[in-house]
Amino acid sequence: MSRRPAPSEHPTPGGTAAVVGDGVLTLPNLISFVRLVGVPLFLYLFLVAHADVAAIVVLAVGGTSDWVDGWVARRLQQVSRLGELLDPLADRLYILATLLAFTARDIVPWQFTTALLARELLLLGSLGVLRRYGYGPPPVHYVGKTATFLLLAAFPVLLLAAAAPPTAATVAGAIGWGLAWWGLVLYWVAGAMYVVQASRLVRAMRARRAGAAA
Repeated sequence: MSRRPAPSEHPTPGGTAAVVGDGVLTLPNLISFVRLVGVPLFLYLFLVAHADVAAIVVLAVGGTSDWVDGWVARRLQQVSRLGELLDPLADRLYILATLLAFTARDIVPWQFTTALLARELLLLGSLGVLRRYGYGPPPVHYVGKTATFLLLAAFPVLLLAAAAPPTAATVAGAIGWGLAWWGLVLYWVAGAMYVVQASRLVRAMRARRAGAAA
């Protein structure tokens, strides 16, 4: 995993410099905003209106389209600081909102939800340490993106399994839980990689400070 340079630079995950603008009204950011709006809409449809079919559609479109805004940003050269924040924020909100809603309706067990929430707390702690040393969030790793995609693909399938007839529910449940467990494992692998990266950055910063004070 590539180490992040000084906070004033904005590298791509591959380590090459990327042009990051300050644009707000861009197409990628608009896509991210639409995805964010889908989170409360899903919660309303699923928990209040109990419109499970509509909730499946919103979750499937909003969740599995997490790659679209990033792809459009790179394609149109509209990478922005706001977009770098909105993209992972939308992913995490979809995951957290879906987990809490599914747990409330007994679609996923609380142990699965706890395991994912514990990983988020671990990452938040690492980000807090990085900020103390002047670093922003680390670049998104492909392992983390893969884990996010698997989880966001698993959730609508699990919801379909809960609403489908018994035969279809068995098949959908097997597929959904296969995706969900692989996503959980990779989610923790990515979290461990972020922690290792943060530790290396902190040690490097401490060494530089010690050298400057000597």
